[in-house]
Amino acid sequence: MINVTELNKERAMSNQVIDWLESQQDNMLDLLGELVNIDSNSFDKAGVDRVANRLAEFFDAQSIPHETIPITTHGDAMRAVVAGGNGNRPILLCGHRDTVFPTGEVEKRPFRIENGRAYGPGVADMKPGLVINAFILAAFQKFGGHPNPLVGLFTGDEEIGSPTSQDVIITEAKKARLAFNSEPGRPNGNIVTKRKGGIFCHCEISGVAAHSGGFFEDGRSAIEEMARKVQALHALTDFDRGITINVGLIAGGQSVNTVAAEASCGIDIRYRDSADRAKIFEKVQKICTTTSVDGTSSDMVIKGEFHPLNPSPQSVELFDLYVKKAADNGFIVTGEHSGGCADSGFIANVGTPVICGVGPIGGNYHRPDEWMQVDSLSVRAKFIAETIMALATKPTKTGL
Repeated sequence: MINVTELNKERAMSNQVIDWLESQQDNMLDLLGELVNIDSNSFDKAGVDRVANRLAEFFDAQSIPHETIPITTHGDAMRAVVAGGNGNRPILLCGHRDTVFPTGEVEKRPFRIENGRAYGPGVADMKPGLVINAFILAAFQKFGGHPNPLVGLFTGDEEIGSPTSQDVIITEAKKARLAFNSEPGRPNGNIVTKRKGGIFCHCEISGVAAHSGGFFEDGRSAIEEMARKVQALHALTDFDRGITINVGLIAGGQSVNTVAAEASCGIDIRYRDSADRAKIFEKVQKICTTTSVDGTSSDMVIKGEFHPLNPSPQSVELFDLYVKKAADNGFIVTGEHSGGCADSGFIANVGTPVICGVGPIGGNYHRPDEWMQVDSLSVRAKFIAETIMALATKPTKTGL
């Protein structure tokens, strides 16, 4: 039998949560500007942690308990919790604080708004996702919580494969009922239901130095070996299978008149189907560890890895519920496949339902002209909050 009194209370609370989020657009935008104006490259631990410090100030002001999970080499992980019913599994709100942009980028192009779009380093990927997650937690804290605890997880090294935070993510994911990963929404407003897997590798080559004029024949060029490897690696790309290999970083040599004794490169492997992972990695590894220039040697290590994101019956039901809530507000949202990797792959890999790309709408990620649609900030927060509220009362078909 339906408890009408409890149902009315939940509806009233839902209205309060949504009304408050709608009223916070300007405050969200202010916080976003502050976060964007903090340099937080994945390798700038101090900068990434300054973003966490600003979020901590926000949570303190909202009386939301939070903790820091120390990480030595990259940004700390941060966990904020809004309490829920005893014994109920948490709902996880995820986001990363690091960006791909170098320290000093903010000084060149700080946060700005022009013609309804915001610009600045990480203005789409994914500082607005941090903002809406923080405000969603604040809304539920302010108006009585939810039957499920809400856990906000804010990590610091996603852009390099989450090498130090993935264990934290996996631990939280195993405990969670479901998760929202607030990576940027697609430029057309869609969200992400599938993602490629990815492996980030580093290849080191050793040769023999020699004066390039007087004793060229004594040298063994690590750069020549590198050049051959780059061509062989790029030839592995297979667009039909969704496999791409990109050598995105190279370094080597000491001077123009010296045969290079050292060279290195960073390799990005992307694949669509899990079954292709072992095959393509084996081919890359063979190229990187086999040399064709006499007198050189080489080796390769994995620096980071993402699992692919593939739908499950539970994540499809979560997606359908989110789409309905968007439609109730007059927005048509569908799911897309993305070639980009994200922490949602770790979450899905342990069996926890997750939808991704539910953050504010944006585009040109990782580029100087990266943008976010300003009026989508509070709207996308509202979609997540309404989905969370529906989960409190709606019977699920898949055990979501």
